[in-house]
Amino acid sequence: MRNYLYIILLSLAVLTVSCRKELKYSDGPSKDISLSTDTIAFDTVFTSVGSSTRVLMIYNNNAENLKINSIRLEQGSHSPYSINVDGESGTLFKDKEIYAKDSLYVFVKVTINPNDNNNPFFVEDRLIFNTNGNENVVHLTAYGQNANYIIGRIGIFPDENGHYTNYYYPLTDSVNKDVHWTAERPYVIYNVALIDSDGTLTIEPGTHVYFHGGAGLWAWSEGQLIVNGTAENPVVFQGDRLESFYADQPGQWDRIWLMESRAGHGHIIDHAIIRNGFIGLQIQRMLKDNMEVAQISNTIIENHTGMGLYANCYSILMKNFVINNCGNYCVALTGGGDYLFTHGTIANYWTSSTRKAEALFFNNLYTNPTDGQIYHVPFECDIINSIVYGNRNNEFATDFYPVADTLYKFKNSLICTQRPQLSLLYESCQFNKAPKFKNPEEFDFHLDTLSPAIGIGNPCYVIGDLQYDLDGVDRGHTPDAGAYQYVPTF
Repeated sequence: MRNYLYIILLSLAVLTVSCRKELKYSDGPSKDISLSTDTIAFDTVFTSVGSSTRVLMIYNNNAENLKINSIRLEQGSHSPYSINVDGESGTLFKDKEIYAKDSLYVFVKVTINPNDNNNPFFVEDRLIFNTNGNENVVHLTAYGQNANYIIGRIGIFPDENGHYTNYYYPLTDSVNKDVHWTAERPYVIYNVALIDSDGTLTIEPGTHVYFHGGAGLWAWSEGQLIVNGTAENPVVFQGDRLESFYADQPGQWDRIWLMESRAGHGHIIDHAIIRNGFIGLQIQRMLKDNMEVAQISNTIIENHTGMGLYANCYSILMKNFVINNCGNYCVALTGGGDYLFTHGTIANYWTSSTRKAEALFFNNLYTNPTDGQIYHVPFECDIINSIVYGNRNNEFATDFYPVADTLYKFKNSLICTQRPQLSLLYESCQFNKAPKFKNPEEFDFHLDTLSPAIGIGNPCYVIGDLQYDLDGVDRGHTPDAGAYQYVPTF
């Protein structure tokens, strides 16, 4: 019986194969494929690092099946580009079948070899299709950029929770205490770049620092970071994905983390742009007393999934700054400390997820990272000629333990708050009036024509370089609140 069933099944299989019609392919020159584009352009790609993948579609809009006689990269195995056709990788494909009214995927990447160029350089190739004597060409273009790569290795340094950093790269050591980064080539950081104790990293105007996913820059206890940007050539910190899709994607890297300073070697950041990370700046006393004020000026910190500025038991002098668009607090001043902020715009219009935190937060509870003990530390903060606003109905919160001395005051500022408007805490301020930024959704926090922040600043605080706003515009004798002075257009 079993043999009988086997014979029947075998006969049916043979019958099915014998009845199957042989596929036919049209070879007439009038029958050709169509392509989804004739050009694939990549954004700037770091040398030795592959790009993201681009997709090309091949369409057979005919009623007959076709064979694509050849698909090839013109430069063959020497091409910086690589292709995958219908799941198969290579540089030359022959007789690729594409059924009537069907399509095929082609995936394209580029990996560029390094050379001696400092400026971006152009690389190209052509992807050529031949079908029934018809030739179709897709132009492949990209810019290569050589870079200085900072690649971390296994380290031994604990974070604030006592966990150990997996990977770090010591930028400074006992021999090389002073390191300078220049704008000649960008820097790409993998894992953690570490400024060790007694070391200084100085970053010159126009330098671009790119962080791979999860990477960061860390100044260890008594290390020092100096950022010497200029208005014309700021220093830029951002993720290493240069495709246009990632231009405003937060959370692409970790943070810049600055610990306590040694005497005479405080952290200095001037004319910097810090964007698209988890925390823009974390400035924190951890192992010993901080001996210097951190100075931050003419700086934009924007679009971070966590916080823009997280300070803990520190002293910070900050002026002419914008901190905006964060998934948590834009500014959190915690663990006590001493802070003076002048002509700042703190604006949170985050929409990428539900935001429960206010734009600005004060706190005087300090948790010792070594023993977990909680201390109540004096807190003092003045916020002058500034704006604190966002898309919530309250953008300012505090959590003070009453034992420690706390003193804060807003002067000549525009604030979104539902807290009591006590004269002890607020001097010549405006409350809960929309600041009328030009385009907060596009991170443009210049003031529009009818902004209530216009002219409410106190000129007594406009001294030295504060005479000029973040764009270099003279504030004159009637300064506006915030980082930008309103400029009438006629």
